[in-house]
Amino acid sequence: MSETIAMTLAALVAEAQRLATAGERAAASRLYAGWIAAHPADPQLYIARFNHACLQSEMGEAEAARESLQACLALNPDFLPASINLGGLLERAGQVPQAIEQWQGVAQRVVAVTGAAIAYKLTALKQIARVLSEHHKPALAEATLRQCLELQPEQRDVIEQFMALRLVQCAWPVLPPGDAAERRRLLRGTSPLSMLAYTDDPWLHLGLAHHYARCLVDETRDLSRHDRRDAPIALQGRRLRIGYVSSDLRDHAIGTLMAEVFELHDRARVEVTAYYCGPPSAAPLQARIKAAVEHWVDIRDLDDDAAAERIAADGIDILVDVNGYTRDARTALFARRPAPVQVNWLGYPGTLGTPWHQYIIADSWIIPREAEAHYSERVLRLPCYQPNDRKRVIAETPSRASAGLPEQGFVFCCFNASQKLSRFTLERWMQILLAVPGSVLWLLDSGEEMRANLRAFAAARGVSEGRLVFAPKIHNPDHLARYRLADLFLDSVPYGAHTTASDALWLGVPVLTLSGRGFASRVCGSLVRAAGLPEMVCDTPDDYVRRAIALAGDPAALARHRETLARKRDRCDLFNMEKLVKRLEALFHQAARAHQGSRTPEPRLDNLDAYLEIGASLDHEAEEMLALPDLDGLYRARLARRHAVRPMPADGRLWS
Repeated sequence: MSETIAMTLAALVAEAQRLATAGERAAASRLYAGWIAAHPADPQLYIARFNHACLQSEMGEAEAARESLQACLALNPDFLPASINLGGLLERAGQVPQAIEQWQGVAQRVVAVTGAAIAYKLTALKQIARVLSEHHKPALAEATLRQCLELQPEQRDVIEQFMALRLVQCAWPVLPPGDAAERRRLLRGTSPLSMLAYTDDPWLHLGLAHHYARCLVDETRDLSRHDRRDAPIALQGRRLRIGYVSSDLRDHAIGTLMAEVFELHDRARVEVTAYYCGPPSAAPLQARIKAAVEHWVDIRDLDDDAAAERIAADGIDILVDVNGYTRDARTALFARRPAPVQVNWLGYPGTLGTPWHQYIIADSWIIPREAEAHYSERVLRLPCYQPNDRKRVIAETPSRASAGLPEQGFVFCCFNASQKLSRFTLERWMQILLAVPGSVLWLLDSGEEMRANLRAFAAARGVSEGRLVFAPKIHNPDHLARYRLADLFLDSVPYGAHTTASDALWLGVPVLTLSGRGFASRVCGSLVRAAGLPEMVCDTPDDYVRRAIALAGDPAALARHRETLARKRDRCDLFNMEKLVKRLEALFHQAARAHQGSRTPEPRLDNLDAYLEIGASLDHEAEEMLALPDLDGLYRARLARRHAVRPMPADGRLWS
């Protein structure tokens, strides 16, 4: 005890750290408690209290940590890290308003313009925005993020959240009009996933994806320890080893789509390992997937080096990225190249723009031959890109009244997430509603702000708010059952229906779509064609509007489409999972043979910063990219201008 009393604060912190590192956290905690009791008047007592609170929190002693933080703040109310941490403890205890109050106190208290003060304020504001967003308060979260950007405009994580919140609220224009420099800055910081919903510009998608990958991966680190890009794929006496990396093999759209793929893989030809990096799940769907794969490896708690080491040790031949740029993705894991062949499929509908994904899986509609230059990866094609689960559980069909729909009148529906609903799409939908008296538009509800924005948008165009009906989010079997109440599913552009389209088609609801230039805008066209209704894929916005109006007045045509869907459901490419899995395995073997022959493609990434800068300079909300007759010509002219200032190498795309 006397040794503890005599310790300086620095010695205390060092010894406590040594004990904690050695796994003796309880001893470190007792050391802090003894020093605190022995030094009640020490001017740095608040620091000891704070450090003790951090240790108690790590040990799971939330109440004790809270008391220590409160004692710290009683000694020094201006010690902002304690307020930030106290807010975190309050949030985890379910006291969200009190947590926000703590963080607001930090944000309001900071007045000194110092690096540390700004950092504390930004931390508090980000915590507030995160909690507000998680509790479905997007407008308040957005306002908080605006404060963050005013303090520090170049925060990529804040820009990503800000853009995502604008999109989910259907808050148009998404970007502030008039300020070209700010628009470029925000577009460069937008996540590639949000950009797919913002504009149908595949050159911008490619440039941004390439830029984003470099932001995610620290290329100054040694990424080569588990690099197997040149490892041989020797199949004498063994099967091809396929690894799927995904955070979504659970009760998620991707998990649903892939479940039957795993069940149908031919174990005589391939050995399948699932590397799971998502949240813990007790869902029956995950149990089903675990039972279907030969090996299930949870890598959530492994860092990228450790996960790459495990995949390399497993000798995986083909590693499939089923996340791309979506939540909980492991991009930096793929940068370590733990497999000789790495493939982008299904999780992210677009190019990844990296040097370490050699292939992308699509089909002939999503990526026609003439569009291959939009992708850094070599294109492999299935009969239809998207797998499906034919074992969907579907509840009994509800009544129209119980779903909030009128008993009479035509029901147009779109159950796409609200961030996919562009202003250009809504303009077309309003034209359709005005031309079809008594019709309603049935949308998936994404909250108060989204409803208010869309109702105001409709009212400004002469469409009464009662003609927009919002479907609450419900359990998936019940959600699927209510599809049957719709007469026609209307797709959105530029990010169209994917799983929602195949759900509608499985349940016999015709889907009308408009295919654009980019991957995300062409998936629905692929699904509709694969279901046997190629005539439901439109080429122009005018054709889309005209066809929707005509179908609403032609019940016989709709009945024929429904009959076609019912007749072809069990044998069409969209739901023929045996055919898809057989072709998928053939593609994997094709890639393996190419590797054996030293023909694995090397992604070409020349000039992609230039494509990004050009795309970010365009005003994508003033004019729909789909309406531009010669997007390539526009880019060529801008590239020529840049080349005149700073010469660029030929890139095999638009610049030669």
